[in-house]
Amino acid sequence: MRVIFNEELKAVADDLDRMAQGVRKAINGAGDALLNQNLEAAQAVIDGDIEIDALESSVIDQCVKLLAKQNPVATDLRVVVSTLRLAATFERMGDLARHIAEAARRTYPASPLPEDAQPLFAEMQAFLNETADRVVSMLSDRDTKVAEQIILNDDKLDALHKKTFELAQSDDWQGTNQQLIDVVLIGRFMERLGDHAVSAARRVVFIVSGFDPTKEPSRDEGTDID
Repeated sequence: MRVIFNEELKAVADDLDRMAQGVRKAINGAGDALLNQNLEAAQAVIDGDIEIDALESSVIDQCVKLLAKQNPVATDLRVVVSTLRLAATFERMGDLARHIAEAARRTYPASPLPEDAQPLFAEMQAFLNETADRVVSMLSDRDTKVAEQIILNDDKLDALHKKTFELAQSDDWQGTNQQLIDVVLIGRFMERLGDHAVSAARRVVFIVSGFDPTKEPSRDEGTDID
């Protein structure tokens, strides 16, 4: 029975790894679409979100069966429940990347961002690309050191996100009203991608150690929302 449980749990973990890899691809593609007016990249992200959603459904179905058939306890239960949470987090990250790609597609061949905003968003995108790589590595290796780095580094993205508001509120704003909306919305989408990466990192720490970093009062606990 234990062998069967381990095999089924490995199948779930493989699907979760594929979700993380799909999210990384979506984040990279959304950034390419946004910063380079790459219509093909935008459409690939939008189309690829279906696969991420399908993987989430598969992970949920497998976890429910594990809970019903195997009645896991202790560490095994922690892994299964956390896997459910991770799948939901990755699905939402795919949605956020899709939103960015949709914004880029809507304004093509123009950019949804004014020219003076692009360096700031390029910096945010570079941060997210690095974070996405770390999420994939963290998940496949159950690496808590990488997870802790993701958590600690999120303040950098928050600071960049704050600059998007400063840009939008500047007296020197030269963009259109629509670009003003896009700067605020896309900045929010990117900031939320970072928050969900933090949520995933906390889940991995919990899986490995049993310690829940969300209980630290000094950290924001709102990363599982929207």
